[in-house]
Amino acid sequence: MDILLTGSVAYDYLMSFPGYFKDHILPEHLDNISLSFLVDSMVKRRGGVAPNIAYTLALLGERPHILAAVGEDFEEYRAWLESKGVDTARMRVIAGTYTASFFANTDRANNQIASFYTGAMAHSAELSLKDVQEQPDLVVISPNDPTAMRLYVDECRELGFPYLYDPSQQIIRLEGSDLRKGIENCTALFVNDYEFELLQKRTGMRAETIRNIPRFAVVTRGEQGASVFTEGQEYRIPVIPPEKIADPTGVGDAFRGGFLTGYCCGFDWEICGQMGVLAATYCLEHPGTQSHVYTPAEFVARFRKHFEDGGKLDKLLESRE
Repeated sequence: MDILLTGSVAYDYLMSFPGYFKDHILPEHLDNISLSFLVDSMVKRRGGVAPNIAYTLALLGERPHILAAVGEDFEEYRAWLESKGVDTARMRVIAGTYTASFFANTDRANNQIASFYTGAMAHSAELSLKDVQEQPDLVVISPNDPTAMRLYVDECRELGFPYLYDPSQQIIRLEGSDLRKGIENCTALFVNDYEFELLQKRTGMRAETIRNIPRFAVVTRGEQGASVFTEGQEYRIPVIPPEKIADPTGVGDAFRGGFLTGYCCGFDWEICGQMGVLAATYCLEHPGTQSHVYTPAEFVARFRKHFEDGGKLDKLLESRE
């Protein structure tokens, strides 16, 4: 399948403060704060929802495309994504801007002071699906500038592009009417269990109604696995115990990449969900959102250790030889 991903693209700058923020904040001077923390470590990581999903798709042999706005500092990231099998031709550099960036400083108690710079992402609505020359089999509308998310829903409806709606972190930024429109016309819906509750509150729609509108809806549940809803049925997918827990960031994006690979291969819903939880486990076992590495053959071998129908994944290997 030809999958086109829209969504955020960002750099994460993660710092560690060896003390406690509370020791340096004076309650009687909260209206006049001026603080500087000397950190003892910093890492810069590639992130953003669209490339996170694309990365897992590419690991499993797909050739996903990304439509997104990026800054002048993106070229190293572009080269890296291309080397992994992600098509970046539709990622437009916005002159005079930096790629969206997340700056986070964490103290010894895991308290965090963070800032998010929107940067080039604020220009996402300047990119149109109408400029895509060949119709994709599926457009993924994931968290992005809210104006762009509204635009892509409208354009998918107008152009007849099937789309997966993944509003997640931007549910609180979108109007209830925008969310209802996104749900009512989508082929698929992806959210976690908390976001699903929030979606009901923001739209006024019942859970059953939301689940039954798309061809399929997926609700991830953290340690409780995931549920796939389709044609009035629910498939409960258990998690795969990780060998270690390094970092939960990006686990949901990895799940989407694994699930969509199964969907591309025409696997049944249960196998798609199982591929999602295994991809999520790989991500959980490594720091960052794009540092886990495996081949399709290694993925299938590990899959077979946990699921009895692992032999069905031979199609995955055959199509990628």
